[in-house]
Amino acid sequence: MKGLWIRNANVYLPDRVLAGGSVYVSGGRIARICGPEDGAPETADDDVWDAGGLHLVPGFVDLHVHGGGGADVMDAAEDEGAIGQIARFHAAHGTTSWLATTMTAPRRELARAVEGAARAMERGAADGGAEMLGLHLEGPFLNPRRCGAQNPAAIRPFDRVEMEELLERGRGAVRLVTLAPECGDALRGIGALRGRGVTVSIGHSEADAATVRRAIEAGASHVTHLFNAMNPLHHREPGIVGTALIRDELTVELICDGFHVHPDVVRLVFSVKRRDRIALVTDAIAAAGMPDGDGYWLGGLPVIVKEGKTVLRDGGNLAGSCLTMDEALKRTIAFTGLTLAEVLPALTLNPARQIGADDRKGSIEVGKDADLVVLGPDLSVVRTFVGGVPVHG
Repeated sequence: MKGLWIRNANVYLPDRVLAGGSVYVSGGRIARICGPEDGAPETADDDVWDAGGLHLVPGFVDLHVHGGGGADVMDAAEDEGAIGQIARFHAAHGTTSWLATTMTAPRRELARAVEGAARAMERGAADGGAEMLGLHLEGPFLNPRRCGAQNPAAIRPFDRVEMEELLERGRGAVRLVTLAPECGDALRGIGALRGRGVTVSIGHSEADAATVRRAIEAGASHVTHLFNAMNPLHHREPGIVGTALIRDELTVELICDGFHVHPDVVRLVFSVKRRDRIALVTDAIAAAGMPDGDGYWLGGLPVIVKEGKTVLRDGGNLAGSCLTMDEALKRTIAFTGLTLAEVLPALTLNPARQIGADDRKGSIEVGKDADLVVLGPDLSVVRTFVGGVPVHG
């Protein structure tokens, strides 16, 4: 297998930006990082690409993806091409790793979707796109009063037997589970999930601060799309939002599309929350990358897309998003006034750490997977590499 030199780039390392740097890729991993003065030679067997002084950053890791490019994760049971279609769409926007995220659905339908997505992951259906690292189960064990765009008719109390069935159907692919800790026996379920190596997230919930603290003690370490589908911050009851902002055990997801969270509130979160405990996500649905219209669905519910905003046709609740990670990066920089280097960990290392993938994902370091993105001066995606293989550009 040929090696690859990416030359003359501003390389965003964990602790600094290496101007005029070079990265050597061999066997799908980062084998060497050199400064302009190192003069590391290439061989006749190496491919060389001159980045022309552009930004070379770690590939984006998105923990919350329902779909994109017209395909939905829930279609995986019937459509063998759905996972690959989603993976290729998001790779074009800088995502190199992602979690296929399911919706609340009747028991049999959800089990078949989990099995279909896991099967697609095993056969490498995402080749040529972003690598699917596993599954995120968003539901069905949620609070129906905070359903958001989840189908309230399919939400149910925590059922350990069903949870075990979903883990078995996922064949080790389930990496993240969103649940409401105040409903049913969910608090006891958190410990069992953590014991299986699954990250547990609080979401679609109206837990009070005391319940959130008990969830943390049980092993919860994540909050699904902070501010959305949860009880708001109150000065006499901080609830999920207040507790999440001050407890370092919790990493919070933010959907920075300008619809889900006001730009000033995004700035507030980056001001008060530990920066290494913020993970940007898209919550993208099948309509991402598609034209405006009313012919879209999410979790069996009809969705309307207008000027990039996705809402349920009945009731008007926000229904996921049409956001991509490159756009999330640009908007977060605009909202907060922070630099590219300051915002990058929220799209790379922080989410990778949350699912235990930071040993090989999330930063440009020797030995890690060569998941790399080249950004232009306007932060548009010029090229995307997954395991050293160009999948976009």
